[in-house]
Amino acid sequence: MRAEIAVPAIAALCYRAYSKKSLTPGGIFAAFLTAVAHAVHPWNLPFALLVVFFLAGTRVTHVKENVKAKLTVHSAGTSGGEGPRNHIQVLANSLTASIFSLLHAYQLHMRKQALIANPTSTETGSLCFSWGGDLLVIGIIANYACVAADTFSSELGILSKGEPRLITSWNLRKVPRGTNGGVSLFGLGAGLLGSMIIVTASMLLLPLCTDETAMRLGGAAGWSLAQRRLLILGLTFWGFLGSVVDSILGGLFQASVKDVRTGKIVESEGGVRVLVSNATNPNNVAGRTKAEIKSSLLSGEGTDAVEDVGAASGNKYDPHNKQRRSSFGDERPSRVVENGWDLLDNNDVNFLMAFGMSMGAMAVASWYWGVALQSVLPTWWA
Repeated sequence: MRAEIAVPAIAALCYRAYSKKSLTPGGIFAAFLTAVAHAVHPWNLPFALLVVFFLAGTRVTHVKENVKAKLTVHSAGTSGGEGPRNHIQVLANSLTASIFSLLHAYQLHMRKQALIANPTSTETGSLCFSWGGDLLVIGIIANYACVAADTFSSELGILSKGEPRLITSWNLRKVPRGTNGGVSLFGLGAGLLGSMIIVTASMLLLPLCTDETAMRLGGAAGWSLAQRRLLILGLTFWGFLGSVVDSILGGLFQASVKDVRTGKIVESEGGVRVLVSNATNPNNVAGRTKAEIKSSLLSGEGTDAVEDVGAASGNKYDPHNKQRRSSFGDERPSRVVENGWDLLDNNDVNFLMAFGMSMGAMAVASWYWGVALQSVLPTWWA
């Protein structure tokens, strides 16, 4: 991307994030580094997709923001809703695309140098995007199609008239709005729309090889109409599938915590775990005391085998215990786990989905095109 375009564009992107309070200071710094990683690419595509995702994602986040804030509860006790995103959330969505963008920029640079050194070579590759060409481009588009579909599905799906259904349950039981793994037809449709926006922008900005470039240095055969349609449909479906995979991962490995008093899902700041009492979260192993683990393993064999925890359990407040304490006088828990194993937080799920689906898209393209997946690595590494 040309410097005279990249520099003001990055500055405008960071200023908008600051003025709209879309990102925290750490999030703005991470966004700046991400934008630079995309802008060094000679094509406009990576940076443009980053901008489209940021603007579209920010827009849907603010759709009926006041209504969405009342559908969940914040971990601090206030109304729910999405606050400014931090650096971890920025990287969870864009780190994979940043790495792929830098790798592809390096490949294009080396390819250009090889063409200059040997213009008659037919094995160097093209500088435009050809059918059966660079897998990394597929990975970049797939990353943003998936995270955009997930963002649209989450931010708009919660506004569905009907209650969401838990995608990981055998009977698709109804769950509170905001539950990890909860899906609705409206939310799935919104995810499809998010994927379509990214893929449409990609097709408008991709420097596809044409019949005119076929005879030029670094050119290749042009795309047929059928090939373009296949690419559009394949990437759109893959982005939609990414939002479904994110729901499955969240429903299985991310604990959804429900406030007992309101029946609403508790949201945390920055996508981290919500604190909940160990007694109400049987899937949490990290928060259990040594005595509890020993008692569970020994199944109560001998009274001397278990440490005395009576004194500690009698205290309602322990400054060294960071787990959520009951707010009811009768020791009933104020928060319970609705579903999911407490293994990952929201940022972990988003990153795993984005990375896995991007790699999966490149693997499918590798198989369909007959291009070695190792071609994504630099020559000195491969």
